[in-house]
Amino acid sequence: MSNPNSYQRRVEQWLSKCFPPHVTRDRLERNHRFLEEALELAQANGCTKQDALELVEYVFNRPVGEPRQEVGGVMVTLAGLCSAIEINMDEAGDLELQRNWDRIREIREKQKGKPHGSPLPQ
Repeated sequence: MSNPNSYQRRVEQWLSKCFPPHVTRDRLERNHRFLEEALELAQANGCTKQDALELVEYVFNRPVGEPRQEVGGVMVTLAGLCSAIEINMDEAGDLELQRNWDRIREIREKQKGKPHGSPLPQ
């Protein structure tokens, strides 16, 4: 990664400090945590469980996408959602990363009790 001060790099630094390498690089774990946070954001903005389940069926009945393009889609739609709900995306990300730095001990304890490979956070 070219910019050592990029948000992604700063998150990588936090992950490395908080978790052992087998957790930070576990694609399944990172995927589950991303999906959990995306669902929590949708729920916080009024998405119903039924809407989410319908979207799960829709997505999983389509061809699998290409990860790089899907990352771009996530970024574009997150930025659009943030604009619609009047939240500064960069500021929100920085605040959450700082909050996570302050909670490393709590997050590590939660991780210890989590079954490996489970989509559930605990």
